[in-house]
Amino acid sequence: MDVNISIVPEAVALARPENSQQILSKLADLFAQVYGLDAQIVLEGLEQREALGSTGFGRGAAIPHCRSDAVKRPTMVVLKLENPIDFKAADAMPVALVFGLVSPENAGATHLHALAAISRLLRDEAMLSALNDAPDAEALFAVLTNQFLRDAA
Repeated sequence: MDVNISIVPEAVALARPENSQQILSKLADLFAQVYGLDAQIVLEGLEQREALGSTGFGRGAAIPHCRSDAVKRPTMVVLKLENPIDFKAADAMPVALVFGLVSPENAGATHLHALAAISRLLRDEAMLSALNDAPDAEALFAVLTNQFLRDAA
């Protein structure tokens, strides 16, 4: 992968939100806890992007994203939902995997490359199965980092 996306073990969590708004709030809180970003600013950015159209990718995944001058490179958090939630995805499948992405404000191409890298990951059947089968956040992080490390090699 030609994109350097920041992710640390603490940025991967299991969650039980009841709706898409709670998903966005949980993502913003995780960005704040793990990376020190302002949760309210991230939440507003995610909500503004979502207002343009659902970031429900399909195949049970969503990629809510926004930009912020508080990050230097694309930064990611991942939620695995214990109960899939309707996220108005194009294929109408409820979402169980959520990849939150915050990219630098002026990183147009870099942001698009990061989104493309995540979408490639989700189109890989074996990877999608491994992510869905991961029993906990630690296993989910291991699956993700093994994939990103392999792509970087």
